[in-house]
Amino acid sequence: MQTTVLVIGGGATGVGVARDLALRGVEVTLVDRGALAAGTTGRSHGVLHSGARYAEADPSDAAACLAENRVLREVAPACLDETGGYFLQLAGDDPDYFERKRAACADLGMSVETLSGAELRERVPEATPAVERALAVPDAVVSPSRLVVANAAAASEAGATIHTHAPVEGIRVADGAVTGVDVGGTLDATIRADAVVNATGPWAGRCAALAGVSVPMRPTRGVMVGVENPGVDAVLNRCRPPADGDIVVPRGDEAVLGTTSVAVDDPDDFERSEAEVARTVAECAAMCPAVDRPVRRTYWGVRPLYAPDEDGRDGRAISRGFALLDHAAEDAAGFLTIVGGKLTTYRKMAEATADRVCDRLGVSAACRTADRPLPGADDPAELDALCAAFGVDAPADGRGADA
Repeated sequence: MQTTVLVIGGGATGVGVARDLALRGVEVTLVDRGALAAGTTGRSHGVLHSGARYAEADPSDAAACLAENRVLREVAPACLDETGGYFLQLAGDDPDYFERKRAACADLGMSVETLSGAELRERVPEATPAVERALAVPDAVVSPSRLVVANAAAASEAGATIHTHAPVEGIRVADGAVTGVDVGGTLDATIRADAVVNATGPWAGRCAALAGVSVPMRPTRGVMVGVENPGVDAVLNRCRPPADGDIVVPRGDEAVLGTTSVAVDDPDDFERSEAEVARTVAECAAMCPAVDRPVRRTYWGVRPLYAPDEDGRDGRAISRGFALLDHAAEDAAGFLTIVGGKLTTYRKMAEATADRVCDRLGVSAACRTADRPLPGADDPAELDALCAAFGVDAPADGRGADA
């Protein structure tokens, strides 16, 4: 088989790259070893970040979140639930941290509102009486499965070919350049390509090794805990430096509590600690006592953190930016890796990757994804039909093996 660009990975970034390239007129094929969204994307807590979570620690990344938050509201409203969000300062939390966050959000041009504890409880009666004040921010909740299939459908409409359950088994490199990829499963073929994009998230290091290049990763696991929703209708964040159990995400009749951060060696095989589940529930209950109820389900995700970005950081002080690696200097010209980032910034990551690929191919067409509505942009039923048609594995949405 022959294609111009092969994208490996069917999460948000991979399908975003496929869509972006296809809209620029580039012939593109995407493969994934499982169903769409089956990696980090479908196992996130699904918050569309406003940037407030990172504003004081990483203002450039927070600005990217805010910009992409606004873009997705325009191009994919049916993928979102406009919940809004709050950062809660509880008794004993550092008031100076609250002030730093508020100032940093304002510096970004974010619309923020400061509420007293009483005002917050009028809006969120389930919040603890220990809330002293809160910041209202433009967070939202995103459906990872709908977002992924909308991008996959747009890519397909523009001419891309998508193969799921098609694992990469080898990457061929000759004379200092990538020449082809051996794919098994439902495809069972060698795909020859002018460029190959490695968008495999926590598995990026393993995929890169098949091409004889190094992508050092430092993945961390996190648990999400689903309980019956006691009535919470907004994203609740603890206003303190990131720690275990600091976010509550409403998803219909379920509240998803998250999360933890523990380094893992193998993104496919890692311990799932009951102690982390209990700690997550207890910490989230400090913000919202009503979520301390029987656990309906748990699911675990692995963050695709790029090791050089994490060197020298301590625990939760981790980057949420992304790295785009061109492996030409490692005698694998035409092989690129995109790692890091988050669901909110997937489109920006895809644009940066497509720009680099097009530079290599001599394609001058500009990115069109920021202002072009996705399929089913205002029709949730159409998106759910696409989920069934493409097949997804996204426990965040209640779809998949861990749902």
